[in-house]
Amino acid sequence: MSDLYLSSGQVAVTRSKVLRNTYLLLAMSLIPTVIGALVGINMSFAFLRASPVLGSFAFLAVFYGLVFAIERNRETSLGVYLLLGFTFLMGVMLGPLLQVALGLRGGAQMVALAAGGTSAVFFGMSAIGSTTKRDLSGMARFLTAGAIVLMVAVIANLFLQMPLLQLTISAAFMLFSSLMIMWQVNNIVNGGETNYVSATLTLYISIYNIFVSLLNIVMSVSGNSRD
Repeated sequence: MSDLYLSSGQVAVTRSKVLRNTYLLLAMSLIPTVIGALVGINMSFAFLRASPVLGSFAFLAVFYGLVFAIERNRETSLGVYLLLGFTFLMGVMLGPLLQVALGLRGGAQMVALAAGGTSAVFFGMSAIGSTTKRDLSGMARFLTAGAIVLMVAVIANLFLQMPLLQLTISAAFMLFSSLMIMWQVNNIVNGGETNYVSATLTLYISIYNIFVSLLNIVMSVSGNSRD
């Protein structure tokens, strides 16, 4: 019986360590993101505006290439370095959106509102995921299907360029990413995820998507008047 208690205690400690390391690495990943965003704000993205469809596909190729590399090296320190490099690149790619947002009347307040809303969603869904008594592992199939549908919608809108569809996609990404946060944290707590690099990657992408989606929504409902 004592061995059983000892084993249960070790499992609890391991899960707690994974969650703690995940939150620590996630906090660290925000530093290169902010640095990358500052770089991106001051960059010229004329090449993307000249060919937005081609630029978007190039970004997706780099994005999924880095995600694959991170997952491939998640058990080594290289995975951590790749993750931090990935977050820097994602920060840079915020440049075009932030340039548009900051060019609007009240743009800085919109960015702050999106950041604050993202933080509130993250902490709220993390709390639910870590405290709920239910095992949310069954959501995996639903989330996978949702990711496929969203990706198809994103690719379709690259060609359609419909504002209403873009707004709908942003709202859907917010809901999907919020559920992803809840599911991932719950997965760590219940022992389904034992690698903090993979967990951090999932949470980071979810936070990133919520911020981008929320900022797009805020800009849409606030109007597009420039100073």
